[in-house]
Amino acid sequence: MAPEKTMEPLWWGLFSAGGVVAAFLVPIHIILVGFAVPLGWTTDTGALYRIWWVKLYLFVLIVLPLYHWAHRFYFTLNDMGLKSISKLLAVLCYGGAIVGTFVTAWILLKI
Repeated sequence: MAPEKTMEPLWWGLFSAGGVVAAFLVPIHIILVGFAVPLGWTTDTGALYRIWWVKLYLFVLIVLPLYHWAHRFYFTLNDMGLKSISKLLAVLCYGGAIVGTFVTAWILLKI
């Protein structure tokens, strides 16, 4: 009998990638946008948002932590005793991250 195929490895992979991005890229981005530009340490970055690789960076910076949040929140709610509605929680958490992915892509493509 073949083992049941699940999406669990995908969600765990996105969870770990989102954790890495949140740990390494988000603080650097906060320093650059929150301190370096306002204090005049670097030029204004407004024109950079039209470059494709900057859009890719922003996409990764926004989307992967969304999946990290979704996975962590899903398992937190399960651990709090909401296992009876586990399927609904999965749809809401991971569905929210998927919707966030499409919204982020749409906004970045419009810039």
